[in-house]
Amino acid sequence: QVQLVESGGGLVQPGGSLRLSCAASGSIVSINRMGWYRQAPGKERELVAHITSGGKPNYAESVKGRFTIDRDIAKNTVYLQMSSLEPEDTAVYYCWGWDFGMEYWGQGTLVTVSS
Repeated sequence: QVQLVESGGGLVQPGGSLRLSCAASGSIVSINRMGWYRQAPGKERELVAHITSGGKPNYAESVKGRFTIDRDIAKNTVYLQMSSLEPEDTAVYYCWGWDFGMEYWGQGTLVTVSS
């Protein structure tokens, strides 16, 4: 069982940047998918970005060109670099992992975009 712990959330002004980190308790190299979901108040949880075990990133249309997902295999950590943040990006961001029948979730970190 892999434990995921997020960090890096906080308050940022519109147009600003934040980097979220997700530290895994075990190796991430063999986990088929790792990524980030978010859930805004009153809305369903949505997939923001994920990266495959082969290193291929995928993004939701709403964040393409603004967010970048990356990973450091040696540190068992996945990152989400968020730029040009908008108030609509305000949400709790959850780290996520999926590996053929096994699903892992972090506890979430709050990102608030507001002036």
